Amino acid sequence: MGAQIIDGKAFAAQVREKVAGHVAHLRQAHGVTPGLAVVLVGEDPASQVYVRSKGKQTVETGMNSYEHRLDARTGEAELLALIEQLNSDRDVHGILVQLPLPAHLNEDLVINAIAPEKDVDGFHISNVGRLATGQKAMVPCTPLGCLMMLREHHGSLSGMNAVVVGRSNIVGKPMAQLLLRDSCTVTIAHSRTKEIEEVTRRADIVVAAVGRPEMVTGDWIRPGATVIDVGINRIDAPEKGTNEDGSVKTRLVGDCHFESCAEVAGAITPVPGGVGPMTIACLLANTVTACCRMHGLAEPEGLTA
Repeated sequence: MGAQIIDGKAFAAQVREKVAGHVAHLRQAHGVTPGLAVVLVGEDPASQVYVRSKGKQTVETGMNSYEHRLDARTGEAELLALIEQLNSDRDVHGILVQLPLPAHLNEDLVINAIAPEKDVDGFHISNVGRLATGQKAMVPCTPLGCLMMLREHHGSLSGMNAVVVGRSNIVGKPMAQLLLRDSCTVTIAHSRTKEIEEVTRRADIVVAAVGRPEMVTGDWIRPGATVIDVGINRIDAPEKGTNEDGSVKTRLVGDCHFESCAEVAGAITPVPGGVGPMTIACLLANTVTACCRMHGLAEPEGLTA
């Protein structure tokens, strides 16, 4: 393996440390404490884990954490009323509604009910439009984390060729917009891209965010390129044996085949331990940014796009 490993876990710890420093400064210099409200509807096990982790890290950085756990049968009107209440709460600077929502709730309607300036997920249609047109916006956390790691590794990204594999609204499209803003030449590749291997082999930067286990292999990568693997996929791992119920144990893999890509790339993020830890760290960074913007204060350096 020749690639440098980009340690997302260590980098996320640095981001949280910066966040904590800014939070302390806001409290001491301006009497303001950033507050993050997380809304969880239902009892999805993965969502519960995410919400607990977000709340824990929010408090650890000195911010106020507000959790709202609603029954899975909660109606749309009740959820929208809660969001309106949080929109008006001066102590809440960031609002996150944990996805996915139960099937009877309209995710687009709920997301767009959040005040754009408090939309720390960056999913509101207003923030999407602002990002696309080069205006100041709240930026989705995972692409922001990828951009931070790329800037840390390369310094300037100006003039580099970048390929984003995947065109989702949550990662692929905003990632492409952020790379364009940093003056990369950007291609978005997807399931219908012809000769996709040839497209990725021309790239200095490959961001894999397609949601297919180990789809990107080493022969897709130009020697020395930087590979950012956003994928988190669980696959069977017979070599690990079976669980108590007889089912085959699993392991986490990315959208890239790590071993083959690492033989060719100049740098690569692992799964787990790469992009994943940066997502919550950037959520905290976005909350601080939102707080500063709402109070007309200078935005924190190194924590925004």
